[in-house]
Amino acid sequence: MLAQSVKHLGIQCTVLDPSTECCARSVCEQIVGDYDDVESLKALADWSDVVSYEFENVSASAAVIEDIAEIHPSTQALAVAQDRHIERSMFQELGIAIPAYQPVDDVESLNAALQSIGTPSILKARRLGYDGKGQVLINDANHAADALKTIGSVPAILDKFVEFQRELSIVAARDKHGNIAFYPLAQNVHRGGILRVSKAPARDVSDALATQAQEAARKILEKFDYVGVLAVEFFQIGKGDNAHLVANEIAPRVHNTGHWTIEGSKTSQFENHMRAVMGMELGSTDSVGHSAMVNIISNEPRPGALDALPEAHVHMYGKEPRAGRKIGHVTLNADTPDKLDALLERFTRVVG
Repeated sequence: MLAQSVKHLGIQCTVLDPSTECCARSVCEQIVGDYDDVESLKALADWSDVVSYEFENVSASAAVIEDIAEIHPSTQALAVAQDRHIERSMFQELGIAIPAYQPVDDVESLNAALQSIGTPSILKARRLGYDGKGQVLINDANHAADALKTIGSVPAILDKFVEFQRELSIVAARDKHGNIAFYPLAQNVHRGGILRVSKAPARDVSDALATQAQEAARKILEKFDYVGVLAVEFFQIGKGDNAHLVANEIAPRVHNTGHWTIEGSKTSQFENHMRAVMGMELGSTDSVGHSAMVNIISNEPRPGALDALPEAHVHMYGKEPRAGRKIGHVTLNADTPDKLDALLERFTRVVG
C-alpha cells in the first residue's frame, strides 16, 4: 500500500522481504532476503535514495545502512517500539499517562509484580508480541507460573488491567522540517487481541481528549526527530468531563487503525508517510465524511458476497489465508454517522 500510494507521483519502490510470495512483489521490485541480512540491506540501500519500513519486527540492525542511504523513521524509535519495557519507560519520561506496570524476568519477579499491582493484570512479552500474541490475562496470582510458561518464559511486563470505555488511536505524520499533521482519532474494536473495526473520526471526542492525544504523539515525534507516520494507541478512561487517555503502545509506521484513510481522507497515511520520508510537503489529513475500516481475517469473503454492497472498497493483500491472519480490509464511507452505521449493518448481514 505504500508503493501503491505514490505511483501517481512517479516514485519507484523496491521492497526487501524474505518471502518470494510477498504481497508487495505485485507492485514493485523485490530483493529476496532476511530483514537482518546485512548484504540484502546494503543492496536495498544502494538502490534507494531513502529507506523506510512498515512493521516494527524489522531488526534494529537495519541501522547498518545509515551510512549508505537515509532511513526513516528513526531506528531509535524502532528499537523503543520493539521492547514494551523500554516503551513504557519512554512514556513515563515524556509524562504520558500509562497503566501501572512492572518489568518481569522470572516467576519470582512476576509474583512480586502481582503483589504490587494486583489482579486482574495482563502479562505481556517484552518483544515480538502483536495481535494478541505473547500475552495472557491473570485473574489469580496462584497461576503466575503457568502464565509465564504460556508466553514462553521470556522477559515480560505486567500491566494492571484497565477498566476502559473504549480504545482510541491517533495517526500522525511528521516531515523533515518538523511539521506535524494529525489525522482525527479513530475508535477501534478488538476481539481476541486482533483489530476488527475502526471508525473515524471517532465520535464524542472532546477538545480535551483530542489535545491530549495530539500532545502525546507530538512529544514522541519530537523526541526522536521522527520523520514519517506514527500511531499511538490509547485507552479512554471515564466519560464526559472525567474522560482521559492512558497510552498503550506506539507503532513507528503506518498502522492498521489508519487504513481507513485510503478512501476516508484527502491524503492517505501511506502517501503522507512516503511524502515525509522523501522530503515532500505533507498532504491534507482532512476526513472525507465518516469512515469505517473492517479487517478481513483468516478467510476471504465467499465469492460474490460483496456484490450486494457496491459502496464497499475492498483491499485484498494477496496473503495466504490462515487462522488469525489479516488478509485484507474493507472501507465504508458515508456522509453521516447514522448512514455509516447502516452501511456497517448491511456489511455484517452480507458477509456474516
